[in-house]
Amino acid sequence: MHFAFTDEQAMIAETAKAFFAGQATSERTRAAMAGTGVDEALWQAFTAELGLAGVAVPESEGGGGLGMVELAILAEEAGRHVAALPLLASVGLAIPAILAGGSAEQKARLLPRLAAGGLVASFAEAAPGTTRSDGALTGAALHVPHGARADLFAVVVGDAMFLVERDAPGLALTPLTSMDQTRPYARLDFGAVAAEPLADPIAALAAAQRTGTLVLAADALGGAQACLDRTVAYAQERVQFGRAIGSFQAVKHRLADMMVGVEQARSAVYWAACAIDEGSDEAAFAVHAAKAFACDTYSHCAGEMIQLHGGIGFTWEHDAHLYFKRARSDRTLLGTPDWHRERIARMAGLDEAA
Repeated sequence: MHFAFTDEQAMIAETAKAFFAGQATSERTRAAMAGTGVDEALWQAFTAELGLAGVAVPESEGGGGLGMVELAILAEEAGRHVAALPLLASVGLAIPAILAGGSAEQKARLLPRLAAGGLVASFAEAAPGTTRSDGALTGAALHVPHGARADLFAVVVGDAMFLVERDAPGLALTPLTSMDQTRPYARLDFGAVAAEPLADPIAALAAAQRTGTLVLAADALGGAQACLDRTVAYAQERVQFGRAIGSFQAVKHRLADMMVGVEQARSAVYWAACAIDEGSDEAAFAVHAAKAFACDTYSHCAGEMIQLHGGIGFTWEHDAHLYFKRARSDRTLLGTPDWHRERIARMAGLDEAA
């Protein structure tokens, strides 16, 4: 199969590339890390000016009416710059959940505002022991991505899902320190908090897991590509023993291995995006494969970036640590690569053969 972007997708890719290259600077990312983990000016431009938060939301719901390929393009470019945005929390998890499982009234009320960036939502899985009684939640959610910035939470409790507003009486929010400060977490404590059930929680959870996993895989692809690009550039500039280190065969081999991994990850990510858009029977298999392959590749490339940058790669002043931390975050969220490979084995019947 020969895959190529359509003219519209190529235009979106060019727009996203120019947008993030111009605005998602290291200085702004580091500044955001000191606060809620969101570059507010970048988020405003991404949502209100370009309207990209609703790229995969139907036009009838206030979105762009596009699909998973376009969303993957955006996530890849955001990942390339370790952008401090609630892209996973709001666009990758909460919006798909409401779109797939919300009632007509919930979608009409929330999706246009989410697509325009007027609301930021997050997604949480309630801790064991959390209960709902008389329309109120009691319990906690422990690791909520970009929870300190979110205005609305989609909370999974058993086989149900509920919407909780940030300013709801009885809700206590505690920001947490996370390794990847561009994607910080928060803890939610529910003290008989009013919770609005989603109409179809099963569909909502499936959509959130599928889309969120794809967004993570695309983010990992972009990060891995950035690690490769930056390391190649450094290898051409850094001189040792009278020659650029990129001219040494051992370094060339390591860079070549990074490139092969990145290109394979790219194929996996866009295969998964296309499979979802086309409603293919292979979609679930492809998403598992994309997450496992892209996140493994990102972890490898981030480690090689630090090593091949030498002493500077081990310092806080260089951006290498930002990519390494994001790689670890992408790897652990929504299932590790090993977990996804186990699912692939079950779907292929390999676990029974063993």
